[in-house]
Amino acid sequence: MSTLLEQLSTLRTETAEDIRQAQDEEALASVFSAVLGRQGRLTQILRGLGSLPREERPEAGRAGNECKRFLEDLHAERRGELANLAISEELSAEGIDVTLPGRPWTLGKLHPSTVALREIYTIFRGLGFSIYEGREVESDEYNFELLNMPPGHPARDMWDTFYTTAPGIILRTHTSPGQIHAMREYAPNPIRIILPGKVYRHEDVTARAESQFYQVEGLVVGRTISLSDLKGTVQHFADRIYGSGRRVRFRKSYFPFTEPSVEVDIDCMLCRAQGCRICKYTGWLEIMGAGMVHPKVLANGGYDPAEWSGFAFGMGPERVAMLKYAITDIRLFYTNDARFLEQMV
Repeated sequence: MSTLLEQLSTLRTETAEDIRQAQDEEALASVFSAVLGRQGRLTQILRGLGSLPREERPEAGRAGNECKRFLEDLHAERRGELANLAISEELSAEGIDVTLPGRPWTLGKLHPSTVALREIYTIFRGLGFSIYEGREVESDEYNFELLNMPPGHPARDMWDTFYTTAPGIILRTHTSPGQIHAMREYAPNPIRIILPGKVYRHEDVTARAESQFYQVEGLVVGRTISLSDLKGTVQHFADRIYGSGRRVRFRKSYFPFTEPSVEVDIDCMLCRAQGCRICKYTGWLEIMGAGMVHPKVLANGGYDPAEWSGFAFGMGPERVAMLKYAITDIRLFYTNDARFLEQMV
């Protein structure tokens, strides 16, 4: 065994020196292959373990493995040194030209959602609406129950959401919970507010749907509010944001928190009402859901339905921006593609 250990010691010393003297990657690779490769000198020495007596093999094997690890670590260290040296030489050769002009700072632009939200704010402020901000993390009670959706109500399936580890605490599926908060805060006084913010739904992401998006809710409560007030408000909004003379269509619908309920469409601006992928080839594009506030919701908010009435509506600013700026895929709002964002004012 003494002969084998002497061979390992000699190999370790000679190879360590060769590794330290290697001046480039090619020379280092040649040393590695000659010693640590499949047919290298270390491999040939270790093949002699089989000829040793059984009791001497463990010690010889440990010595061989130690020699191998030492040379591999030394090889990796030298390889890193050569890489750093190459970078330094390259930088020294290039130098720095202080006469080159600097890179100009680019100015950021407003996100399309922000542009749409600000325009919506301006329009409704002109009608006397105030902005009321609600919570993004809500309780099941405010998100569903107080909006006339008790446990087991089938309408809950439309708003499948994201749940937290705290029982009954969820990410809001719509800005409607803010209606209850606002009514309980302002009752028994009239209300005219919009409630903007992010909402969350467990949905498949497509060109028309996202799992996270903005919504703007509107709420008006008074003693003589009627459906005609809702229709006039919606028509005014459509004329202001899309241009005068916009065609608006009201379709009967169902929402647990309004009665009666309507869906509001405008003629598709992307295809000029001829039919396209975004409007599902109908020529109409839905911009909001709306209706008269349900008596139970009014009561839950602290208003007597026999004396008070109101209307509510909800829209998505991204949908507004898609129509206004001819954007065909809602996913572009959240992909952080600078080419898309740079198009905005």
